[in-house]
Parts: sequence; C-alpha cells; structure tokens
Amino acid sequence: MKVAIIASECTPFAKTGGLADVVGALPKHLAALGIDVKVFIPKYDSIDEKKFGLTLLDAVGELQVRVNGPPRPVHVYTSKIPQSNVNIYFIDCKEYFHRGTIYTENWDEDERFILLNKAVIELCQHLQWAPNVFHCNDWQTGLMPILVKDNYGWDKMFAHSAFLYSIHNIGYQGRFSFDTLTKAELRPEYGNGGILDYDNSFCMMKGGIMLSEVISTVSETYGQEVLTPEYGAGMETYLRLRESDFFGVLNGIDTEEWNPETDKHIPFHFSKNDTGNKKKNKQFLLNKTPLTFNENVPVIGIISRLVDQKGFDLIADAIQELMDLDAQWVILGSGDEKFESMFRKLSSTLPQKCWTYLGFNNELAHLIEAGADMFLMPSHYEPCGLNQMYSLRYGTVPIVRKTGGLADTVQDWHEYRSLGEDTGNGFSFSDTTGTALYAAVQRAIDSYHIPEEWKKIRLNGMSKDLSWEHSAKKYVELYERAVAKRK
Repeated sequence: MKVAIIASECTPFAKTGGLADVVGALPKHLAALGIDVKVFIPKYDSIDEKKFGLTLLDAVGELQVRVNGPPRPVHVYTSKIPQSNVNIYFIDCKEYFHRGTIYTENWDEDERFILLNKAVIELCQHLQWAPNVFHCNDWQTGLMPILVKDNYGWDKMFAHSAFLYSIHNIGYQGRFSFDTLTKAELRPEYGNGGILDYDNSFCMMKGGIMLSEVISTVSETYGQEVLTPEYGAGMETYLRLRESDFFGVLNGIDTEEWNPETDKHIPFHFSKNDTGNKKKNKQFLLNKTPLTFNENVPVIGIISRLVDQKGFDLIADAIQELMDLDAQWVILGSGDEKFESMFRKLSSTLPQKCWTYLGFNNELAHLIEAGADMFLMPSHYEPCGLNQMYSLRYGTVPIVRKTGGLADTVQDWHEYRSLGEDTGNGFSFSDTTGTALYAAVQRAIDSYHIPEEWKKIRLNGMSKDLSWEHSAKKYVELYERAVAKRK
C-alpha cells in the first residue's frame, strides 16, 4: 500500500504542536509495517537545510502551480524522516512559505495552503506515484479530496486514490471568504449553499470531512466529544452525517526520545523495575531552582501553553488553596500575560513553593518529567495530549481533567479502586471548576504519603504501552477501509 501524508508541519523540521509529532512519528511505524509512505510539508524559511540534509529534487525541476490566477514557481527538496528510510518532500515557494513563521494572520493564508495541496498533487504526477491513500491533516489539507476528485479528476492515475482526513484540533477550521473558490479554481456551486459552505463562509475543514472516505481524530474520547455542540465547534453537524466513517485513534509517543532509561537530557537514568534514580533527578531539578529538596514534599510539574484552554483559569481560581498545600511547583511555559504575571508573582513572593521558567527549554522539559512527582494538566479540552503520556512513562503521576486523550490514558486511582481494581495510574476530575481541580491535587498528595500505594500507581503508569506500534496498525486498518470505500 502507498500512503501520502500531507501536513503543515512535521517534527523535527517545523513544529508548533502535536500535529508535528504525529507526522514525524507515524510514518516510521507505517514503514515498519510494510507501507510505502511519503511525507509532504511546506519548506518554511525556518527549516535548516544543512542541519537536516535537504537536497533539491533536480529531476522534478521547477513546478508551475496556479493559485489565484498566475502560476507560482515551486521547487521541491527532499530528505529523510530521522531514524528511518521514509522520504519527506518539502514544497518550496518563497512567495508563500518564507515568512519567518509557520502560520500567519496574512490576507493570503488560504492561498498558502491551496498551493501546498496543488503542489503535492502535481509532484505525485511528476513522480508517477499514485497513492492508495492521501492521509490529510487538519484544515490546511482539507481541499485535497475536492481538488483530486474534481480539478485533477481528468488524471486517471488518481481514480482509485482514497482519503483519510485526520482532525487534530477542530477549533481551527480554515474559514475564509468565498473568494477562495476563485483562488483555488473551484466551481462556484461549491460555495454559498454548497459543500464547502459553513455559516456563510468557505470552510476547508468541512471539505475534508464531507469528501474523504474516512475521517479520524486523535483519541476515542475526543472523537465522541466533537460530535456534541459543546466540543464540535460547529463541525458536529457534519461529523454526525459521517459518523459511520469517523474513528478515534490515540496518538503514541516517541519512545526513543522519551525513555527514562536512555534520555540524554537527564543526569540519572531509571526504569519501571528500578526507580531509585528518580529521586536523584528530583534533587538535580530542584538544585536548578531556589526550591529546597525534601523527600517528603511532592514536586508538581507543569509544562504548557499558559492559556485558558489548558485549564489555567481553573488553576487561577484555586491558586491560593493550591499554594497552601504541602507541595512545591515547577512551571515551564509561556502564554497569556495574566497567567505569566500570576506565576512571576508567585515565584517572587513564595520562592520556596513555586519556581517558573517563562519560555521553552527542551532539556528542562525532560528534566521536569523525570524529576517531578506529579504532573498537572487540567485542560478544558485536549484532543490527545502528549505530556500526560510522557509523565506516565517517567513515573510522574498525572493529575488531569477527564477529557479527550487525557480520559483515554489516565485512569483515576480512587475511581478504579471503588470498582475493586488497583489499575489506576493517576488522578482526574470532571467539573470545570477550581474546586474540582484542587480536590484532585489533594487526593494525589494524600496518596503520595502512602508509599506502597504511590509505588503501585507509578508502576501502573510506567507499564502502560504508549508506543506508536498499536496506533500505526489502527491507521493501516483505516487506510484499508478508505480504499475499500473508494472502490
């Protein structure tokens, strides 16, 4: 089977969020299952050609891709997904992708990704490579199905190519004015009142949902949530129409990058069978801060964008009560000024309780996962989430709100105990209130002071299979389903 994965970002080349992690990891595991997979992303000017070994694909030459009238010159570079033999192709159009950032608020944001979609199709034509499945991701690739089936429908090499459309965050939908129809050379009837019309706007995500053979999202619970008005952001109507073709597949994590036994970013390695060095990492972490190491005082870590969606309004509502708990806090992140200011003030007024690093530091992120005792992730919604999975792998007990991928990966210790099971691996809460968050943190701290119980909770988390192997097999099943439906 041949699969083309098209996306706006891919780690380690270009990343703003979890989409990049999926696109960087999934292809390696598909290739291990015998899939002929190629990856396609834009060549942003932020991508280091020398560092990643990009080479110009001379055999293709210069493509002329028409967007909003005139043809735009496009060159193609290629490299390999790290630690694999998977080819990744970079669509280089200086006019659209050399802007110092992956996404923009510019007036021609629609044109940038129309070009990506068309260039991938025309590159496949030049390569004489017809995918069995185009695996499209988020709004930036939502036009692929209609372009292949309509604009490029004359080319019979794609006559049996099917589409899997993956939604990573339903809140970003690619909505523009109906002028985008002309820019993409699409027929007017697709616009106002047509298949690309949502709430009197041109909607790329709706196109992906309505015209792909199969639709997926990044966890089973999020897949159920987005069928409701509360979480569906208006797309729930169309997803319900396609419900029999809509599936949730939980992301995996990169178990080579995030492995406490080999992690190059932490000073002391450990495993589920020998967690002794975790305490040394905690001490090492605290030595980098004004906080004093105390084996009896748990450290609660946070690595996040500091925004309402991630639950920081709930933290703010309960901040006084949280700071009164016998715990220390280590925060890494950046975001809204109101939350940055809150943590700056706490670090200043309570230097023995709270330490904050505003910004991002990859080494510190690994050290927090290895050294903290608990990890707080109280998101209002979380399609999949990765940090709770990193935390489980590192024996750092997650405290989460029960939503999306958080609900699928974290099993509340007390909830499962009430059912007569001792398989819980963390703590969770449902209500979107500071009170509910505080109660979950308090329960975690109480369990921390029961050594045998805490040891069991950590072991349950560290024993959980969070790799991509299982998820990759699920995607292969969806590809096969899409191909069968296209026939």
